Amino acid sequence: MTLTINPSDYAQLLAKYQPKVIETEAENERAIELAQELEHKANRTPEEDAILELLITLIEKFEEENYPIPEGTPHSMLLHLMESNDIKQENLVGVIGSRGVVSEVVNGKRSISKAQAKALAEFFSVDAGLFI
Repeated sequence: MTLTINPSDYAQLLAKYQPKVIETEAENERAIELAQELEHKANRTPEEDAILELLITLIEKFEEENYPIPEGTPHSMLLHLMESNDIKQENLVGVIGSRGVVSEVVNGKRSISKAQAKALAEFFSVDAGLFI
């Protein structure tokens, strides 16, 4: 079922929020505030949902262009996942090998094999491609 948008209501919201391509940090902050206002509103209308989706698209475009995420190495991805999940080296013993193998992988002295990548992907519930 597709919800239809009332053109008059949508036009009023466009006039209120005035979404446009974001070019400055101040415009981005304002768009984020507007998006959060709509996001936290109970019982949003289809028109409000459309404006929210538009704002999110504009914010994402600005942030992708101004804050690109550098490509990580398999090793840096492992360290990041370990830190963010509060995982210690000993937690990986048996997942990717012995204590010595884990130490070498974590310390960057040994690269991550395909089998280890699959095991790490399952352990962290992520795509194995992060480790290859």
